Order: sequence, then structure tokens, then C-alpha cells
Amino acid sequence: MNWVRNCGISIKESETPHDRGDAKVLADIVRTDSHNHRRVAGDSGQAEAVKLLARAHHSLIWERQRHVNRLRNALREFYPQALEAFGTDLAGVDAVAVLGVAPTPELGRRLSRSKIQAAMSRAGRQRNLSKRSEVIQAALRSEQLGAPKEIEQTYGLIVVSTVRLITELNRQIENLEIELKQSFEKHPDAEIYCSLPGLGTILSARVLGEFGDDRTRYLDAKSRKNYAGTSPITKASGKHFVALARYTRNEHLFDACFLWAFSSLTKSPGARSYYDALRTRGKTHNQALRALANRLVGILHGCLRHRQKYCEEIAWPTEHTKAA
Repeated sequence: MNWVRNCGISIKESETPHDRGDAKVLADIVRTDSHNHRRVAGDSGQAEAVKLLARAHHSLIWERQRHVNRLRNALREFYPQALEAFGTDLAGVDAVAVLGVAPTPELGRRLSRSKIQAAMSRAGRQRNLSKRSEVIQAALRSEQLGAPKEIEQTYGLIVVSTVRLITELNRQIENLEIELKQSFEKHPDAEIYCSLPGLGTILSARVLGEFGDDRTRYLDAKSRKNYAGTSPITKASGKHFVALARYTRNEHLFDACFLWAFSSLTKSPGARSYYDALRTRGKTHNQALRALANRLVGILHGCLRHRQKYCEEIAWPTEHTKAA
């Protein structure tokens, strides 16, 4: 098939005249006005690899949560003792180990403490086996309304299959974490990212992968904040002024920055003071975290620009924190 190429833009002969016309306009812009435009940012292969691994890891976590929700709904219908024993941690070692051998209330009541300990030990738990098994046994033997035998057996099959899926997802998530850590730690910016409060290895990898590592992509801190979706959109009409959340954004990056801001509250006194000051001024929890994330993205931009690690005194001057 023949192709027409102008300034790197390809046009198929089978395309409509409008497509060819649009491509020609773009080619003319590049030919005559290239000095008015920046080159498209290009990340390194290393950063792209981190991004792919981070997104795959995050997708598996979402997938696991969907199965956990299904498991919770099933247990609520016929096995409330299990919910009492494991609470919300249905993807944890204890839950998948015990539900794997006792997927129904009848089997749960028959479990001895030694069998519970053995199941959790095989699954990887090493500490507090005796105390934890005692709590689980008491919960599984508590009095609850039961379902008919046929319904209980059917739900038991559903629990077994769902637990197996969660177990395999746990294994794959752990494997991807290992690969993601190894890939991220090889990146030259890894130390800078990990130096910021609230950013562990996995969350740092997510943030780096979504921001990329092309140093020409963001002209300033504001550009980086806009891309992250943490900066507000301001609207003014006469004396009326309003700041709204930015919803056109990279959701993967915004989610990572939001988690980063929340984690920083216990890691950085400056971040905590900034958050508390915003709450005192009447901001909601989400509004304060979004503003804190916006501030942290700006700090990250400065660290990357100057090629230096995070410093609490530089990032949060006393007078700036009080003025927040």
C-alpha cells in the first residue's frame, strides 16, 4: 500500500480527503511554525518499563479487590462468622488460609486450634499463631443464623473458587512488586523520589512512571501540577471567584499523588502542619489532601530540577507553614 509522508505524518490513500487535508495542515504547521512549538516529550525506555509494571501491578490490586468484594457479599449471605473472624482483610494470609480449608460454617465450627495454626503457618504467618488461632476459632464457633444445607454447600463452592483466585492474585502481585522494585531502583531518579516523605518504593515507581523522566516535558512546577490534576481550576466573573477541582487529568497519577499526600501526614511535620492549617480554614479532608498533594508535586519538581534529595527545612519554611 502506498503511503504519503510529510514531516513524519503518514497518510493512507484509502483515507478520506478530510483526513489528508488535516494531515497536510499539521505538516505545514511543523514546516513553517516549528519554532513556536516544543518537541514531543520522549521518556527513556527505563521509565516506560517502570510505568508498564506499575500499571500492571495496580490493575492486579484492583482486580483482587473486585474478587474480595464478591467474597464479602457471599460470606454476608451465609457465613457471617468468617466476617467476624477476619473483618475487612479478606485478602490477607489468615483469611485465605482458613477459608481454604473451611469454606462453610459447618466446617468452620469443626476446625481445631491446631488445624487453624497449621493452615496459617502454611500460608506464611510466623508470629502470634496461638493467639490469633484462638480468636479465629471463637469467631467461627459463634452462634449465627444458618442457611439451608443446599444453599450453604453451593455458597461453599463459590467461596473456594474465589479464595483460589485471590490466592493466585496475591502471588502474582507479590511477583510484580519484586520486578517493579528492581526496575525502579535502577533508575537514576529513584533516590530523589524515595527521599520525599510518604513515597515508598512502590508508590515512587507509580509516580515516576506516570510523570516520565523527560526533563523538557514540564516547563515549570505549574505544568507538572496541572498534568497531575492536583492544581485547581479557577473561574472568575466580576467579584465572584471560585476554585474547582481539576477532573481532566491522569487518573493513575492523581490517585498515586493523593495516596502520597495521605502517607506524608505521618512522615513530615511540615506536611502535617500544612494539612492542619487548611482544615482549620474550613477545607474538607479531600480538599486539604488535594492541596497538600499539589504542594508536594511542586516540591518534587524542585528536587528533580536541582538534582537534590528532599530537605524538610527547605520544603517547609516556618513562615510558609504558618501562612498556609
